[in-house]
Amino acid sequence: MDKMTKVERVKAALNIQDVDRIPLSIWFHMPDVDQDPVGFAEKTIALTRRYDFDFIKMMPFGNYVAQDYGLSVTFFCTETKPALERKFAINTPEDWKRIEPLPAHYGTYGKQVQFTSQLRRQLGGEDIPYIQTIFSPLTTAYKLAGPRLLEDMVQYPREVHQALRAIAETTRNFCKANIEEGVAGFFFATKCASYDIMTKEQYAEFGIPYDMDVFSSFVDETYFNVLHIHGENSMFERLISYPANCINWHDRWVSPTMAEARKLTKKCLLGGINEQKFKEELGVGGIERHLSEAIQSAGRNGLMLGPGCVAKLPVPDSHFMEARAAVNRLSGVFG
Repeated sequence: MDKMTKVERVKAALNIQDVDRIPLSIWFHMPDVDQDPVGFAEKTIALTRRYDFDFIKMMPFGNYVAQDYGLSVTFFCTETKPALERKFAINTPEDWKRIEPLPAHYGTYGKQVQFTSQLRRQLGGEDIPYIQTIFSPLTTAYKLAGPRLLEDMVQYPREVHQALRAIAETTRNFCKANIEEGVAGFFFATKCASYDIMTKEQYAEFGIPYDMDVFSSFVDETYFNVLHIHGENSMFERLISYPANCINWHDRWVSPTMAEARKLTKKCLLGGINEQKFKEELGVGGIERHLSEAIQSAGRNGLMLGPGCVAKLPVPDSHFMEARAAVNRLSGVFG
């Protein structure tokens, strides 16, 4: 078939149609530049071009959603050590009452909008879809409070709900600002939809309503929206009905497998790369076998290849180059 543009390739995969090659992208944190929107965009674009990735999954540091609410964060500004929380923002039940909606251009949220704006400007119309990373309101609340969130959900549900409503509004504001800067969609990450963390009844009360509130702010205005289901023992079958058109999870080391997921949903699947092993254990020689297994499990159509979560640093340049070359070869083999 004729060569596709990257936008055409991604849209075809999302629509479970034939592609000239299976879309590929591998994402990782860039703590050496992620506090500088200009430099962050420059490095993101340079690496995307070097490895010929088919889309950009934007990688703001994981606590960007919590810092403006008072989470104390330590930045190391090195290539391999991401920022870490130093002190939670929620330490008493009363602290939940101080969580209010924030505008998108405020503080750390605003810096991420600047990053999106820089991507748009520096790409200059280049044919590369880019999607912004956002978190479920309950995930943001967990980042603010840590494990005490679970206690407060039981003992102080009213206060927690009040905070979740505010966080959801902040997230909607952030989504709107990113849409204005040209994102193709969003990578919606939930880290609390796990039976190891809470019951399905708790997630139905404290998770799903606020997740749907956020989704409603962007699904009709974007075309590439990924649901990332984080962690083990996840509520996968419960969440795949969300209005995302692509599903991402740790398919190489948690249930369901890629083949099992294909039986559960007709949506596009994004994964196939074990983010924990890509760094070292696979080796250049094992990458093609690894990717081949994913393609055989999921089928060529309705598949994008990428990590089950953020790739662990540092990853040798040769591994990225081999992944690109292997997908090109395998797209022909399985065509």
